[in-house]
Amino acid sequence: MAGGPEWPDGGTSAGVGPSGRAVRQTARVDISARVDYAVRAMLILAEADAEGSGPISIDSLSTRQELPRKFLEAIFADLRRSDLVLSRRGARGGYVLGRPREQISVGDIFRAVDGPLAEVRGLRPHETEYHGVATHLPSLWVAVRASLREVLDETSIEDLRTGDLPDRVRQLLTAPDAWQNR
Repeated sequence: MAGGPEWPDGGTSAGVGPSGRAVRQTARVDISARVDYAVRAMLILAEADAEGSGPISIDSLSTRQELPRKFLEAIFADLRRSDLVLSRRGARGGYVLGRPREQISVGDIFRAVDGPLAEVRGLRPHETEYHGVATHLPSLWVAVRASLREVLDETSIEDLRTGDLPDRVRQLLTAPDAWQNR
């Protein structure tokens, strides 16, 4: 047990709480490298679309945001399967957006490359069921998913590209502790 006590799902603790007991420290909303890279690449395609500059190659996408080419190829296979991008063949080929940039949400991209926005032990929040004192916990998990949807599904890649974020997102950004770690 070099990494600390093992938890039921195989994770280990990263610290000790005030009682001397192990405290599990993990990120709760994990924005994976796949999502980060996909959103960054989609922003490049949105910019190209706005400028009318045509398809962008994987090599160009990779270079512009310093993204690993092979990883980006796998991500674009997922984006293509979700109809978020279209591939164009030929010497001047590459990728273009699969629909208008105002109609592609960050949530669409997230789901295309990483699956559902929120899961609890591999279940969708509304599929969880608890007994006793935890009976109402599924309601909280559903609310967490709803808050993610509110931000990610209401923000298009065009909003993100221009910085003209939805009002609710701007409100969240101005909360007193929004930019603080906790």
